[in-house]
Amino acid sequence: MGNIKIILAYDGTNYHGFQEQRGTKFVTIQSVLEERLARLTGREIRIIAASRTDAGVHARGQVVNFIADDWPIPVERLVRALNGILPEDIVTLSAEEVPGDFHARFSAVAKTYCYTIYNSPVPSPFWRLYSLHVPHPLDIEAMREAGRYILGKHDFVVFRALGTPVQSTERTLYTVAVNRSGLLVRLELRADGFLYHMARMIAGTLLRVGMGKVLPGSMPDVLCGREKRLAGPVLPAGGLCLERVEYGP
Repeated sequence: MGNIKIILAYDGTNYHGFQEQRGTKFVTIQSVLEERLARLTGREIRIIAASRTDAGVHARGQVVNFIADDWPIPVERLVRALNGILPEDIVTLSAEEVPGDFHARFSAVAKTYCYTIYNSPVPSPFWRLYSLHVPHPLDIEAMREAGRYILGKHDFVVFRALGTPVQSTERTLYTVAVNRSGLLVRLELRADGFLYHMARMIAGTLLRVGMGKVLPGSMPDVLCGREKRLAGPVLPAGGLCLERVEYGP
C-alpha cells in the first residue's frame, strides 16, 4: 500500500492549529495524528494536509494523505483503529488508498469554509466555542448583496493577513452564501483556494456590512484596494470551520 487518504473532523479549541511546530511544546492536530499513526505502526509517519487550519479553527472535512509502503493495517480497518486511540476531539471519518500522485493540498480543486455567527442579544454557553456572538441585528440581504460583488476571480490581497509567502494572491471565489437559521447566521465561502486569514477577513467585512457600517456597493472599492480601511477585521477563529475539500476525477 503506497498512498493513504484520510478525512478528519476535529474541534480545534484545544490545539495550536493543524501544522506541527517542531521545537515547541504546542500541541497541534498534525502532531497528535502522526504520533497516533506511529503508535499503530511502529514507524514514523509524515502527513500532508489540504489546509493548515489556524489555532482554534475547526474542521468537518479536513483531508490528509501520507505515503505508507508495506502498510501493516488493512485500510478498511484503519478508521476503527485510529479512532480507538485518538482523543475525543479528533475523529477519522474515512480512509482509502489513492493513486501515488494524489496530494491532499495540491490536488484539491476547491475548499469550503463556513463562519458561524450567533446573532442574539444574549450569548449562548453552548455556541461560545463554535461561533462569534453578535448582539446587534444583522441585515442579511445587505450581506448577500455585498458577497455578490466579490464572486469570481480577483486579486484578494486586501483580504490577506501577513503570513506565509505565496506566489500569487489571485483566487476564484465560487460561492458566497449568507443564511440565517434561527439565531445562527452562517457565511459559506467556496473557492479554489484561500489566502492566510482570507475567509475570516471576508467574514469580518460582510459582518460590518450587516451591521450597517459598510455599504454593499463599497465592496468593489474594498476589493481593489481603494478602500482598504473598510476591509476586515479578522474574526475570531472559533467561528470558522473547514467544511469540505473537493478533488477532480
